[in-house]
Amino acid sequence: MVKEVRIYIEGGGDGKNTKQLLRGGFSFFFKQLVEVARSNKIKWNITVCGSRNNAFRDFKNALADHPNAFIILLVDSEAPVKQPPWEHLKSRDNWDSPPGVDETHCYLMVQAMEAWLIADIDTLKRFYGQGFKENAIPKNINVETIEKDLLEPSLKAASRDTKSKGEYQKIQHASKLLEMLDVDKVRKASSECDRIFTTIIKLMED
Repeated sequence: MVKEVRIYIEGGGDGKNTKQLLRGGFSFFFKQLVEVARSNKIKWNITVCGSRNNAFRDFKNALADHPNAFIILLVDSEAPVKQPPWEHLKSRDNWDSPPGVDETHCYLMVQAMEAWLIADIDTLKRFYGQGFKENAIPKNINVETIEKDLLEPSLKAASRDTKSKGEYQKIQHASKLLEMLDVDKVRKASSECDRIFTTIIKLMED
């Protein structure tokens, strides 16, 4: 049985405080996984790494430094995904999957984290309040099909005239939105997000 799960996530910029903010947001978003880990007495650790290259580097280092833990990489796909995760990262970033690692170790926030945020329009409206322009958000049922170049601009356009929060700010707003998201809505809108929960829960309960 797995004794420890460690997740290495792209994002958070270069600052310690901004990484800590995003780590807090993901801790809330993955609350169900944290609870399963706790109930099975499994150690749980999230590391927010900054750039995608840093995330891959930290992931590879963790494989060597924590041989008894199950190590997971979570990065943006940056483009439409038409291959298994490691094949996608090989073709896009020229990353080779380390020895002994399979698809259960790698997950893609397709095509960027903002796709998960717009999967829950109700939370966006509640967070931004008056002035939020819902019509600026793409209406795709499957958020994985929304082009990366549309994701952040659409959130900025939708939130630009809001009174309380103002225009979408990636670090400050994303961390708070992650805490508020309806995870079930995000899982229904993103098969890759659902795969994270399904795979890791099974891993920890077997």
